[in-house]
Amino acid sequence: MKREHEDNGPLPSELMRRVAQIQLRTHRMVNDVLSGAYRSSFRGSGIEFEEVRRYQPGDDVRSIDWNRTAKMGEAFVKTYVEERELILALLVDTSPSMDFGSRELSKREVAASLAALLAFVALRQQDRVGLTLFGERPGLHLPPRKGAGAVSRVVREVIAARKSAGRTDFRALLEQQERTLRRRSLVVLMSDFLEPDGSSAERDWIQVLARLARRHDVIAVRVFDPFEEELPAAGLVRLQDLESGADLELDTRSQRVRLAWNAQARARRERLAADLVRARADLVEVSTVGDLAEPLVRFFRRRARRIGGPA
Repeated sequence: MKREHEDNGPLPSELMRRVAQIQLRTHRMVNDVLSGAYRSSFRGSGIEFEEVRRYQPGDDVRSIDWNRTAKMGEAFVKTYVEERELILALLVDTSPSMDFGSRELSKREVAASLAALLAFVALRQQDRVGLTLFGERPGLHLPPRKGAGAVSRVVREVIAARKSAGRTDFRALLEQQERTLRRRSLVVLMSDFLEPDGSSAERDWIQVLARLARRHDVIAVRVFDPFEEELPAAGLVRLQDLESGADLELDTRSQRVRLAWNAQARARRERLAADLVRARADLVEVSTVGDLAEPLVRFFRRRARRIGGPA
């Protein structure tokens, strides 16, 4: 039941094949419905400074840059452009648990597909796309940029990233984003959010997320495998926690065992959903089985209706 990448990552030829497959799959998903839903849900805000230039007849005198004018001895004006461009900041979990997949795709491959899908849509809208990988600590960081090459690198880096040891450190990641995201951005946090049960102090990253959500649009994308939600009646099953290395043996013939497994999964989902509501961050849930684009389309349409735009 365990699928994981080798420590040295896939062979270059295999990596390129998988990147090509993901790009082909996501290209097909990027349609007018998704692109329109994305644009109507997230818009650039206000105006941004463009340049200082010499005054020309007809310029609004209110735009005169008096400091530059006094310094140069002739009139200069400040010009501005409407800020339509968004920054899409993709934060992707590459911890060991993301390498699990009971069917065709692992959670990491689903995250790579979603990252590519969002990047393709953003680039069609002339938005900039950045990427940060994280696990036990923040890892590779690609500053936001435009261009088709940005999508290829996003997919390649998510798939090829080395696994990090230990538990995911959301707090360190989000504090890094607080420091580095200067302009208002669309922040997409992709993870399975499989944290150990613990005290509220161990979940203080939610407070940092709430601060981030006050300045940016924040979406948490929970990637999950159906096996993690509901056990099949498959007899005696031996499992290994990919993050702690601990072994677990379950008799899935027992209804009590299956119900307990399902109850734990439901409790995790409900706790995460409640935390995100308090942080004023949105939640999208995507399974490793099924249509990857459909949950995003549903979310964008709901958000568009919520903010009064076209759905």
